Amino acid sequence: MNRRALALCAANAVAAGVEVRAVPPEEVPADIRFTGIWSNPPVRIGKAELHELLQTWLDRLTPDGRAALVVHRHLGADSLTRWLEAEGWPTARTGSRMGYRLLEVRAR
Repeated sequence: MNRRALALCAANAVAAGVEVRAVPPEEVPADIRFTGIWSNPPVRIGKAELHELLQTWLDRLTPDGRAALVVHRHLGADSLTRWLEAEGWPTARTGSRMGYRLLEVRAR
């Protein structure tokens, strides 16, 4: 996450007519819960770091919340699916195209 990415997010939201408050992760209040998370997670940060990141944010899903993750099969989409399932997040592949997997993850 960097300031440029935050500025681009805010500008894209304005252009789309969507109200967004773009802040760095450490500025998101701990009590905020999400009904939806959309991400192409940074799988190249390392497995331990990726797992920590996903645990942090997926545990903030509301009971009926869903996350949509896009991960390439060569970057571990199938093993990530197995890990998510083993950790208690029901996960289903809802799409696949050109090696990319679209994963739907539900709250545990």
